[in-house]
Amino acid sequence: MNGQVRSNIKPGVTVLIVLKQDQRTGKLTKGIVKDILTKSPNHPHGIKVRLVDGQVGRVKEIVNE
Repeated sequence: MNGQVRSNIKPGVTVLIVLKQDQRTGKLTKGIVKDILTKSPNHPHGIKVRLVDGQVGRVKEIVNE
């Protein structure tokens, strides 16, 4: 699933995000969502989230495990 729709993302879900410093390379970081930071129902670059480990980035993909 893609990470552009806020309703698809819930705390505790495993996702692949792009961190701010990795936007040029597109390197993905895997983690578990702690907080959803984007207020709008969708976002073209992905919903911004905070992971359990404190990293912040935009969701590119939701991992189905």
